[in-house]
Amino acid sequence: MPQLIPYLSFDGSCREAMTFYQSCLGGELQLQAFADSPMAEQVPAADRHKVLHSMLSSHHLTLFASDRCMGPEASPSATTPVSLCLNCGSDEEIHTLFAKLSEGGTVEQPLADMFWGKYGALSDRFGMSWLFNYAPETAGK
Repeated sequence: MPQLIPYLSFDGSCREAMTFYQSCLGGELQLQAFADSPMAEQVPAADRHKVLHSMLSSHHLTLFASDRCMGPEASPSATTPVSLCLNCGSDEEIHTLFAKLSEGGTVEQPLADMFWGKYGALSDRFGMSWLFNYAPETAGK
C-alpha cells in the first residue's frame, strides 16, 4: 500500500523551514542540495545551494519538501505550495495509481526513470496536485 506524504514547496527557504519544523515536531531531518545531486548541472549556479529534496520523519510523521528552481514555464504542481506525494512500494503500484488518478486530469510529468527511482506528477480532475515516487532501494521500509 502506498504511503501518502504531504510535499511542501518553497521559494528558497526550504532548509530554514524544515529546520524550524524539526525543532517544533522533532524527528530526523535529511536534506539534499541540488549541488550534491546528479541534477547539479541542470540548475543555474545561483540556485545549486537550494534544496532538491528533504524529508522530516519520525514514528508518526513524514514531510517531504524542496525549493522551486523552475521558471515561469513550470508545471502547476511545481508552483503549488502543497502537493500530495504517493510513495509507492513497487513499479506496478506506481503505474496503476498514476493511471487511475490521471483519468480526467492533466499529466504534468509522465512517469519517468530518475536517478533515485521513478517519478511522475499530475493534477487530478478536481485540480489536486499529485506526485508519484518509487525508490526501489527504500520500498517497503
